[in-house]
Amino acid sequence: MFLESFPISLFLTFPVPREVLIRYLAVIDGEHYPPVTEAALRELEQRGHEILAAVLVGGKEKLAAEGLDVLGSIPVKSGGDPREVLDRALLDHAVDAVIDLSDEPVLDYRRRHELAALSLYRGVPYEGADFLFRPPPRPRIATKPSLAIVGTGKRTGKTAVAGFAARTLHEAGRSPVIVAMGRGGPPEPVVLRGDEVSLTPQDLMELADSGAHAASDYVEDALLGRVPTVGCRRCGGGLAGGVEISNVPEGVRKANDLPGDLLLLEGSGSAVPPVHADVTSLVVPASIRQEYVRGYFGPYRLLLADFVFVTMAEHPFASPTRVEELIFALRSAFRPESHRDQKRDRKGELQVVRTVFRPTPTRAVAGADAYVATTAPEVVAPTLRRHLEERYQCKVVGISHALGDRGRLRADLNEASGRMQVLLCEIKAAGIDVATRWALSEGVEVVYMDNVPEGVNGDDPTEQILSAAALADERYKEGK
Repeated sequence: MFLESFPISLFLTFPVPREVLIRYLAVIDGEHYPPVTEAALRELEQRGHEILAAVLVGGKEKLAAEGLDVLGSIPVKSGGDPREVLDRALLDHAVDAVIDLSDEPVLDYRRRHELAALSLYRGVPYEGADFLFRPPPRPRIATKPSLAIVGTGKRTGKTAVAGFAARTLHEAGRSPVIVAMGRGGPPEPVVLRGDEVSLTPQDLMELADSGAHAASDYVEDALLGRVPTVGCRRCGGGLAGGVEISNVPEGVRKANDLPGDLLLLEGSGSAVPPVHADVTSLVVPASIRQEYVRGYFGPYRLLLADFVFVTMAEHPFASPTRVEELIFALRSAFRPESHRDQKRDRKGELQVVRTVFRPTPTRAVAGADAYVATTAPEVVAPTLRRHLEERYQCKVVGISHALGDRGRLRADLNEASGRMQVLLCEIKAAGIDVATRWALSEGVEVVYMDNVPEGVNGDDPTEQILSAAALADERYKEGK
């Protein structure tokens, strides 16, 4: 196929060098005079490329009343939703790439990205006059069923959802293994047996003192999920979730050898794990701009997804109206029709669950004067304080929202010195190298804090995780 034989360095030149012979599917419109489009296709053929078919995506201004069925000897496919037409053409023809010969106003920015997303979803590069999008590589490496948990960006709650998924599956009798990647991950994949060891603040300080990022996602997963984890790294993130450098494939191979019956593949920011997953759950914050879901490469992530966790579905992140608008956008997202020759094709509307996060200490703190260190914004301080005091019976004497700002965090902690018995801290950002270090030096007990997703409006995150795992089992058996 095209991507296997095409040197990656050539992708950095735009457009694709035409000396590489390509089997194209062309996207065309009726705003171009048909003889002009036909001449363009003929020129591509004269360069040695093959045009297998063309997809008419709209526009009637320059078309004859009877429409357009053929351009020279090239069949033209049209009718109905252009996305459906393109999808069927991609399945019917073994093409190396889609070449977009359309333009404004037929394809505006959103509609063009929708077509590009669909092409990438089918594993086919999508190019035009001054752009080229290629599908992020996702080779099949896992030797167990796999569930990816990916997000639309940083601080969406992916790690919290992954930890919740691990605990939920373990309680249901499963044996999950988490493979996490992060921008602070280790140079070689590291196995941390969260099912065998209880990590203490002193353990994490030793990890930090060794030069490692002790608040990396895999550490949080091991401590809070209590399952085996494999820590990996990545650098760079593309528009469709691709990564430039990553050791995740090596990490998955290590996870294959660990005891377990399901791999949880955790994304990083908006980056997608660069390996195949049988099922994908997408984590979307309720505060997200709808254009990030419906435009750009939001449609690509929705095509990958089978399930969606809408997180932080409450005030002050989003009003009830905004949450419902987001839910409607998700549930009405384009889904390819089922095809008899595509048994494992995703179909039907996305399964969506609304959740809110609630802070959960890893041990009892009743009666203690507690200071909270979190990445959560200041607007949620009243909710955090009320929940911790009412459910866990501690007294919250202060909150720092500066885990991501080391200088400000130190200042906050120094200002609160002498007022706390317990530091309730998230395992994120500077939670270990600054917050934990400060607390141990001050003789303050450190209790790490999870953020647990709880369903709202009758939605059940536990049921969604169990359904996702069952679907992963089914697809893995079909794909073996």
